[in-house]
Amino acid sequence: MESYSWALEAYRDGAVFTAFDIETTGLDPKQDRIVEIGALKFDKRGPAARFSVLINPGVPMNEAAEKVNNISDAMLAGKPALEEILPDFLMFTGNTVIIAHNAPFDCGFVNEALKRLYEKAPARREDSSQGDLLLSFGEAAPEAPSWTPPFPALPNRIADTLVMARAAFPGRPGYSLQALASGLGITATEAHRAEDDSRLCMEIFLRIAGQTAWYLPDRE
Repeated sequence: MESYSWALEAYRDGAVFTAFDIETTGLDPKQDRIVEIGALKFDKRGPAARFSVLINPGVPMNEAAEKVNNISDAMLAGKPALEEILPDFLMFTGNTVIIAHNAPFDCGFVNEALKRLYEKAPARREDSSQGDLLLSFGEAAPEAPSWTPPFPALPNRIADTLVMARAAFPGRPGYSLQALASGLGITATEAHRAEDDSRLCMEIFLRIAGQTAWYLPDRE
């Protein structure tokens, strides 16, 4: 918990946070794809804005994943691709502190997507004329994405409510998002959907913030 004292101090000092969650076609960020992003922006005054969108992954939904999140191929048909959504998501998060439950999973998928798009951009090549050279020899130039992220990974400070909860609430039988929320009396209205799970993440963080007097002393 000590490693995340900065996040709790930032919250107490009025920093803006974004709690977010994703749903995916599977567990491997290199092979699987994001199908939903949900996020809530908040500070110590309360929630300020929300972000919720379904995403067409360009691949079929994994059957096992669909059983968990109840997101079907039919629901994703006609939805925007991730590269259309990421600019809006990055604008939404801005310079806020990001929190997620098991943050390496959620942030890992977003970072992998940013990295793929970042590395595709022609401007990243040492020789920006290489595309024209290839065309002159009758070869297709490397396809560039319609949008290029300004960085290959999220630049925000990130806190993990899973790690924080294990320290703040020791001895609980389970620390999954749903189990922890239930144990703390936080009601899930749409379990394993990104927007409601981001709300649970925010609520858990607020409960943790309320348990921290023992190591964040009051200040004048």
